[in-house]
Amino acid sequence: MSEGAAMKADAPSAWHTPVPPDHPAAALLGAQAVRTRCAAVMSWVEQGRSAHFTWHAERLAETARYVTETIRLQYPDLKVPYHSRNRHFEAGGVDRWRKLVRRYELDTDVHERARVAIDLVIPSVLLDAGAGAAWKYFDAATEQTLARSEGLGVASLRLFESGAMSAFASHPLRSDAAALQIITAELIATAFQVGADNPLVGLEGRAALLRKLGEVAAATPAVFGECGRLGNLYDYLLSNAHDKRISAAFVLDTLLRALGPVWPGRAGLQGVSLGDCWQHPALKDGREPPGWVPDGWVPFHKLTQWLTYSLLEPLEQSGLQIEGLDALTGLPEYRNGGLLLDLGLLVPRDADFSMKTWKVDDEAIVEWRAVTVIALDRIADAVRAQLGLSAAEFPLARVLEGGTWAAGRRIAVERRPGGGPPLTLVSDGTVF
Repeated sequence: MSEGAAMKADAPSAWHTPVPPDHPAAALLGAQAVRTRCAAVMSWVEQGRSAHFTWHAERLAETARYVTETIRLQYPDLKVPYHSRNRHFEAGGVDRWRKLVRRYELDTDVHERARVAIDLVIPSVLLDAGAGAAWKYFDAATEQTLARSEGLGVASLRLFESGAMSAFASHPLRSDAAALQIITAELIATAFQVGADNPLVGLEGRAALLRKLGEVAAATPAVFGECGRLGNLYDYLLSNAHDKRISAAFVLDTLLRALGPVWPGRAGLQGVSLGDCWQHPALKDGREPPGWVPDGWVPFHKLTQWLTYSLLEPLEQSGLQIEGLDALTGLPEYRNGGLLLDLGLLVPRDADFSMKTWKVDDEAIVEWRAVTVIALDRIADAVRAQLGLSAAEFPLARVLEGGTWAAGRRIAVERRPGGGPPLTLVSDGTVF
């Protein structure tokens, strides 16, 4: 197929979901499942049944005050943007995405601008798992040295800008299945400046995730077009909007189903990968929440929700109106979860908890993450009360950005040299 023919073949065909509504896995693939099932774990902890943690509700008001103070420090006018990967592209006060838009004159076509934004954001988010405390990235264009999420964000933007994810040399700002499927750990190592003195956690896992993303995009033309362009997700969402309105839950549900096979080594249920979903005894004790399925699964879908949050701005800028933002949940990762531990909302029973090395499927980590989801809802309510704002005026997407994630980083810097998290996690680069 010629390049021109391939470019024309991009339009998505009719959607067909790979997970029928009556499939038992469907009960786990949505934000409501995350919130409901995490609430069951939170109840377990509050009742004193946890072998790992105690919950201290008396610390909630003080935690909210710390978050509110952090919001006012960063955003005195309270004009807080969404929690999004786009914030990392703005590291050091430089709006690199805007520069890219201007250089390639993307403002002349808002639809293509949205496609390009999605082409960038999806792989960037998949590359966003924790970098480790030692890694740094030097952005030559701005002469800034960046670490952690900001460094990963800028490094992924530069990788995208190079055309490494495009199947067409004349159109570098694309992410196509054919190019993604040949991404190597060596390519990422070079692009992300990895070396013996600059190690990056989960390097092979990140490369494997992008290759799998390419395979899934190629196998899902209903969403990504015949050429498997990630940006074609925009056309699918646009075709399912009503009066230019679309719900955040629909965006998440689409991503969970379209990208579900991407995640490696995950448990499955009757042939369907469950993604970021783990087991906890609170869901096995005979008091299951609505929508229960066997085996005590607790879903989080952290990276997919982070991706959903990160797509809100480009979708809105294209003219779509996103409804029901607070249907999404807070993100159970080490900044938000670390905030609870550092401020004493959640206290480990084991005095050596912070000294041990934990895996993502350990019961204590599943419990910590579940409590984090529900705690973020409670903190958000308390923060809004202190700010005198409603949920509509200050949705969870702004509380997280302003916000709990920033406060988690801030308290980590106050408590530990280098600002690392209050626990040690083994990461393959695909969860945290």
